[in-house]
Amino acid sequence: MSGNEEYGYLEARDFKFCPWCGGVLAEKKLDGRNRHACASCGYVWYKNPVPAAGAIIHNENGLLLVKRKFPPKENDWCLPAGFQEYDESPVECCIREVKEETGLEIKIDSLFWNYKAGDDPRTMVVLILYLASVTGGRQNPGDDAIEVEFFDLDNIPPNIAFSAHIKAISQFKNYLDKGVLPSYD
Repeated sequence: MSGNEEYGYLEARDFKFCPWCGGVLAEKKLDGRNRHACASCGYVWYKNPVPAAGAIIHNENGLLLVKRKFPPKENDWCLPAGFQEYDESPVECCIREVKEETGLEIKIDSLFWNYKAGDDPRTMVVLILYLASVTGGRQNPGDDAIEVEFFDLDNIPPNIAFSAHIKAISQFKNYLDKGVLPSYD
């Protein structure tokens, strides 16, 4: 059983019919790639990743992490982050997700980096992470978090939910140590 079947998620490859006219989607070579296209109306199904945004919040108390309430990866820790809504920017998404998951209000200090995240069984993700500072609110788990805690960087829990978060935490430690933001590798 694949991760998508386990969680009941539907990937783009599962679509058989055109969302515009209901015609059958068939594989066709377009732009140098195999894509699904509708023979009736010409619609092309581009299998795009889903944008998500989150925050790296670090202060004298440590690095802020949330423990996931729901699958996938329930009870694992991650940076506060979530999927971008259709009508919001990545920055607005980040601010909203942090508030929903942690109860904290933040200000964005700068862009940290962006990640291709392929180990979420729901979809391929583009994760945009910002460096942020707490400006208010009350630390309290909400939305899809069951715990919110600051961790010393030398005592990060081993069960970090997603590879992009693991990489970001490692790169953040390097940033604090050497003052260099991540770059394309």
